[in-house]
Amino acid sequence: MIPKMEIYQQILDAKIVAVIRGKDADEAIAVAEAAVNGGLKAIELTYTTPGVSKVFEKLAGSQALIGAGTVLDAETARHALLHGAEFVVSPNFNPDIAKVCNRYNVPYLPGCMTIKEMVEATEWGCDILKLFPANGFEPSFVGSVNGPLPKVRIMPTGGINIKNMNAWLEAGAVAVGIGSDLTKAYRSAGEQGVTQLVKEYLKELA
Repeated sequence: MIPKMEIYQQILDAKIVAVIRGKDADEAIAVAEAAVNGGLKAIELTYTTPGVSKVFEKLAGSQALIGAGTVLDAETARHALLHGAEFVVSPNFNPDIAKVCNRYNVPYLPGCMTIKEMVEATEWGCDILKLFPANGFEPSFVGSVNGPLPKVRIMPTGGINIKNMNAWLEAGAVAVGIGSDLTKAYRSAGEQGVTQLVKEYLKELA
């Protein structure tokens, strides 16, 4: 197992986390593998994908970090860890999930929208917080948070695309989460479409 702080560093280095939400396991596998082939180094497999366990098994040993997303409770977090998840992401902060992740020394990236939520999450040991849904905010929000909370690291997710990605990163976000663009590319142009789109993202990366 990769040490916790090394996983955090890999996410910071990657700057982009691909959020894979497929209509079934086969679609999620195809999108994830195409994203990795395009050069992405961090993949989040969501628990809204039917049969997500199959996706974890297929991607075991991948060149990219493989995490679990849309984790809503401690039981799901434990299930994800047993299936090889290297980090855990949720749309909200849940102390029970934080406890499980801390117990097994695995990064937990909870979704937060308010200063209160962010302070609570950091008190539970969360080092990167997911601003979700980010499409309700402007990039300047990161600086507003880092005024009173200079050590909070924010990863906006939801509404992030190739056109606004750099605006968020330049405003102080440590990474961004992308998702729907990849699924749309797959459904319109297959795995090759996903791989090509990922290469375009990486070329534009600040």
